[in-house]
Amino acid sequence: MKFNLETIVRLVVAGILLQTLYFKFSGAAESVYIFTQVGIEPWGRIGSGIAELIAAILILLPATIGLGAALALGVISGAILTHLTKLGIEVQGDGGTLFYLALAVFFGSLFLAWKHRKDIPIANLFFK
Repeated sequence: MKFNLETIVRLVVAGILLQTLYFKFSGAAESVYIFTQVGIEPWGRIGSGIAELIAAILILLPATIGLGAALALGVISGAILTHLTKLGIEVQGDGGTLFYLALAVFFGSLFLAWKHRKDIPIANLFFK
């Protein structure tokens, strides 16, 4: 694996997505609290965890970076919107850590999706 900006962004985005899975899949109190506040506990927590797992794997595989980034953008956009409308920036005294990690995933995924837009079928309708 050649280490350049794209590789670093891929590892950071996938790393953030993968590290949150333990909390989602183990039913950690903070995760349960978040998804209860949104009204989609437990299926939203488990479903978003599965989507994040798939996105991370796709981002790590060279042939599917664009698809993984597009999926990550969809999932993380929901998380950011939820922070801005229901949860707030800070959740249970975390100082905004979850929100800032979501922003890092969003902008990293946006970079990857743009760079690999030719590999995203729907993007081909809008961008050449």
